[in-house]
Amino acid sequence: MRRVVPVAAALLFLAVLAVALRPASTVAPRQPPTPGEGIDEAELQGRRGALVDRVVFTREADVGRVTGLIEAGSHQVFTQGISSTTVFNRLRDSLHTAYDLAYGTASELTLNPAGPELATGELNPFHVPAIREALNRLIDRRYIAEEIFGGLAVPRYLPLSTAFPDYARLADEARELELHYAHDPEAARDVIHREMEALGARFAGGRWWYRDAPVRLIALIRTEDERRRIGDYIANLMEDLGFAVERRYRTAEEASRLWIASDPRAGHWHFYTGSWITIVILRDQAEGFSFYYTPRGRAEPLWQAYRPVPEFDELADRLERRDYRTWVERQAMMTRALELAMEDSVRVWLVDQLNASARAANVAVAVDLAGGLSGSALWPYTLRYTDRVGGQMVFGTPNLLTEPWNPVAGSNWASDRMIMRATEDPMVIPDPFTGLYLPQRIEGAEVTVEAGVPVGRTLDWLSVESAEEIRVPEAAWIDWDGDAGRFVTVGEKHPEGVTARTRTRVAYEEALFERRWHDGSTLSLADFILPWILTFERADEGSRLFDVAHLATFEAFQRHFRGWHIVSRDPLVVEVYSDQIYPDAETIVAARAPAPIPWHTLALGILAEGSDELAFSSNKADQRRVDWMSLVAGPSVPILERQLRRARERGIRPYPAALGELLDAEEVAARYRALADWYAERGHFWVGNGPFELHSVHPVAGSVVLRRFAEFPDPADKWLRFSRPAIPELDLDGPLVVEVGEAAAFHLAVTFDGEPYAAEDIEQVQFLLFDGRGELARRGEAEALDDGLWRLALSAETVAALGAGANSLELAVTSRRVALPVFASHVFATVPAGGREGAP
Repeated sequence: MRRVVPVAAALLFLAVLAVALRPASTVAPRQPPTPGEGIDEAELQGRRGALVDRVVFTREADVGRVTGLIEAGSHQVFTQGISSTTVFNRLRDSLHTAYDLAYGTASELTLNPAGPELATGELNPFHVPAIREALNRLIDRRYIAEEIFGGLAVPRYLPLSTAFPDYARLADEARELELHYAHDPEAARDVIHREMEALGARFAGGRWWYRDAPVRLIALIRTEDERRRIGDYIANLMEDLGFAVERRYRTAEEASRLWIASDPRAGHWHFYTGSWITIVILRDQAEGFSFYYTPRGRAEPLWQAYRPVPEFDELADRLERRDYRTWVERQAMMTRALELAMEDSVRVWLVDQLNASARAANVAVAVDLAGGLSGSALWPYTLRYTDRVGGQMVFGTPNLLTEPWNPVAGSNWASDRMIMRATEDPMVIPDPFTGLYLPQRIEGAEVTVEAGVPVGRTLDWLSVESAEEIRVPEAAWIDWDGDAGRFVTVGEKHPEGVTARTRTRVAYEEALFERRWHDGSTLSLADFILPWILTFERADEGSRLFDVAHLATFEAFQRHFRGWHIVSRDPLVVEVYSDQIYPDAETIVAARAPAPIPWHTLALGILAEGSDELAFSSNKADQRRVDWMSLVAGPSVPILERQLRRARERGIRPYPAALGELLDAEEVAARYRALADWYAERGHFWVGNGPFELHSVHPVAGSVVLRRFAEFPDPADKWLRFSRPAIPELDLDGPLVVEVGEAAAFHLAVTFDGEPYAAEDIEQVQFLLFDGRGELARRGEAEALDDGLWRLALSAETVAALGAGANSLELAVTSRRVALPVFASHVFATVPAGGREGAP
């Protein structure tokens, strides 16, 4: 009988993987300097915005060249997470390089659910949920983690990152599912044979046949990283089962045109070697079911082909809205959603990766523990040389301009989004170590929740209070009248009144409307309101902007949205009413605080889509047979330039009934004039307000240039306090042999940099005790004895219940200073009373 390793042990303990891979003779990785270390304080005085003057992104897909290019001085930073042990060791051992670790990347198998027959007339086995589900047992995740990734990955079965808090909270349920879907190729084969025959296929001569032709599977295999080997491994498994597999090796850009941009029914692919980077630490992963398994996830054709069973669809929607009253109810919903996700399996999760992002030894930057460098919201604010201010840096990135850039439904690729973030200045910014949001352009916030709703706060920049009833003001906007081009108030739509589970009042900084966009335009209230209008317009079937792919997302939004109310215009204070909650009040504010998009660039996109020349989303572009809109490159740019000329000539104001009073003729003319000058100088329409501006785009040469925005308002050292994460270091000690009938005590030392970890900074130390059969015998919490020292006691009765044999104690430590749970384990034997042997 196959032995199954307990789930926590199977993790290989993410936080200590790098140490386990390091030979004993080497030293620990070099850490980023402390804030401002090595920089002359005089250079920081008066410096605003970015600490470097220019960043050049160049396409570099060969990860094997990373260390050499940094050592040669041609590149200073690489955005791609390194998961190759060979490259990692080379990077670690070089005197000229440094690296940062991140835990938020996952590899999975994306399956095409269309069918059962595709437009080609061929059979698609993955239309059948049971076949998709069977792949979970067919694939050996441990082989992928240990052989393909060389130990820089851990098996992942579920739509929960093994590195985030929800996995530790649901450890019991996770383990049960992992046992259920453990590697069992014979069981998988039986299910696949049964379901294939039910589809009308026949198995003869070791091959599957359908209508006298072999059943062909097209494998869309990414070539830039370990996914090439993953794709070949999966293809080999499917060939062994009797399928004819056509392997199509593609880069990111080539593959995205097929798995994302094309209609799944067209039959261009059957499975794709996918990968996802979670760019911030997700303290709550409840939204993942809607995102990964339902049409509400994204606007692309693939997501619109998803057909989850009604129970799963409803549960995913409820979890996205946080439609629960208690934490216990939430956990029960999460457990059932995990079960249904595995039965659905439109994507089969394979591994969670440990990635290292490479940089020169004299470069420092704030890196997110989940998303690494490419996912870090703070990289534009903290990127610097450790010995000087200013200068240029060259970034290597495997993909560049992978998909079109537009602010409504443009590229979601990590490589594109990383550059975009440098040009944006968000209202709140996630802490790269905890995932809690911090204020950037707001003075503070007040969150009011319905009595009994499970919401808490950690930080003191916001407040939380409860109320028996939260009534929405009659003047609040709740809907949109497309014919009249104006918002509909609560009083108009619901004369009887409306209540909400939450009210979020956001007070923006007083100088907000003194801020400037990169083209010199001054921020205005219209920049906040026009994006809201688009939310409704794109869901209105009578609008030229209607996009069926947006409808599912909008309908989910409508189920929780209860109103939007401007309390004060200057300074700006906004209230948003909603039935959707999050466990953390900081996340509620981040989800509710309206963010601006320059109305004049958005207006060009509206005009272009309204005239059927371009489309914001890939789905609508495909339906209308027009280009997916890009504000930075390609055939979209001359179309947008023509729309700009038209807008200037006619002084076009978008939605004058709603925005007319906010946009006088002078501002309209000034905005379009500034945008025309911007385009004339830079050749694109991407205007932001972040610490960097998009200076130039070179698609053919494969480069993008960012330049420091000199008028950025913040001091350059504002975010430099984020230096390195205080990930707990664990040392679990206890007896190796315990006699049945005896009590046992285990001690855990928790440190960071050799110093005791303050007990008040530890949120929880929970343990799972597994018996020799791998079954959970007990779950509980350890007690704090002092800073850095915890004790776990097992009673004599608990030990007796284990019986004689080998047992495993697994601990999960959750810190308030970092959100990643850290694991430790201890194996001990229980023997009959008197069963110990004396020392010789």
